[in-house]
Amino acid sequence: MNTDLTTGKPAGVLLRFTLPMLLSVVFQQLYNISDSVIAGKFAGEDALAAVGASYPVTMIFMAVAFGMNIGISVIISQLFGAKDYKQMKTAAYTGFIAVAVISVLLTVCGIVFCEPILHLLDTPDNIMPDTTLYLAIYIWGLLFLFFYNISSGVFTSLGDSKTPLYFLIASSLGNIVLDAVFVIVLRWGVAGVAWATFLAQGVASVCAFLAVLRRLRAIETPEKPALFSAPMLRRIATVAVPSILQQSFVSVGNLCIQGLINGFGSSAVAGYSAAVKLNTFAITSLTALSNSTSSFTAQNIGARKTDRVRGGFRAGCLMSLAVAAVFLIPYVFFGGTMLQLFMDESSAEALGIGIQFLRIIPPFYLAIAIKLTADAVLRGSGAMVFFMITTFLDLVLRVVLAFILVVPFGLTGIWLSWPIGWVISSALSAVFYFCGVWDAGRKKTRA
Repeated sequence: MNTDLTTGKPAGVLLRFTLPMLLSVVFQQLYNISDSVIAGKFAGEDALAAVGASYPVTMIFMAVAFGMNIGISVIISQLFGAKDYKQMKTAAYTGFIAVAVISVLLTVCGIVFCEPILHLLDTPDNIMPDTTLYLAIYIWGLLFLFFYNISSGVFTSLGDSKTPLYFLIASSLGNIVLDAVFVIVLRWGVAGVAWATFLAQGVASVCAFLAVLRRLRAIETPEKPALFSAPMLRRIATVAVPSILQQSFVSVGNLCIQGLINGFGSSAVAGYSAAVKLNTFAITSLTALSNSTSSFTAQNIGARKTDRVRGGFRAGCLMSLAVAAVFLIPYVFFGGTMLQLFMDESSAEALGIGIQFLRIIPPFYLAIAIKLTADAVLRGSGAMVFFMITTFLDLVLRVVLAFILVVPFGLTGIWLSWPIGWVISSALSAVFYFCGVWDAGRKKTRA
């Protein structure tokens, strides 16, 4: 069911729209965490480290998929809010064709360059074979990854956050079952984890894509929309390319940080892998809230209702702060207990490293919650230059500080770089929002 986000009280509309997206995150992270739990418990610490060492590389591909998702979603939301359904369909069809081409190119690049990247990151020798195997299987599923993300983005742009949830629930449960069969029963180790993700994501991708096509055909238009439009692709690219660059630079930054951590040995990699899975759960939840605020902003910008954007920002901040608190309290006070889901007491060094990570970083979720909400308004309104400035500042600070602070403080210095970057970039995002750089009408009035 498509939902118009330009009517009703902003707080109530945003809350109802966001809840299914938050549930989607829960199920998505449930199977991401299950990969690591099953790998760590039934295939050993090295298997857990191998899955963790591959994570920053997989995030490069996710960066492109997520950037395209943002570009297509923002444009479709604006056209949906403006009731321009013909162009909206053209945007969706053009987006799918573009990501199909991109996914094929990235598959080829991944096959050629992944192993050299792992060597460049100083991946420990004892986990290199498993890490390479996991990535090889993952790369062949990139087309599924891209099509699922874009399908989910189209549904969200139409104000439907429930349909992607249903597909994600089925995919998550299927992934967990396949993890258990392949790793626990068949003893396939890391390969079993990768194949479980490949198959579950593949089925979900095909089903979601077919559902999107059916939904788009059900929307009546006075004229038949074009299946591909170069001008529409350029319009999508104005949002997608900065988002891809932003996400890619973040992923490259994570690769640099992973390289630093790899130098401390496989126990450090395993401890970081477990802790960062929990951290990703929290950040992804906040990102889901940001995405819903972005769709809300885009629809209302398209309908020229800027006052509702301000109400959406306030509601988004409150919800994000509440979600941040839900994660930071158990992570800080019960982090050790949660990390034992991934490893047993024999992994004492890895456990201690993970606990230290969770005591330093989660208290600053409150700062990143505000940043992501302000960034959502910038992105949804098309103020991409300001959006990129805040994101790149965060990235540069975290990476540069990690390399500086690791010398006197070791792993602790790497962890400290995250909150410093978050606090400074959050302050800048808030300044941009309150200065009104996202409000084109306000800028015209001043001119």
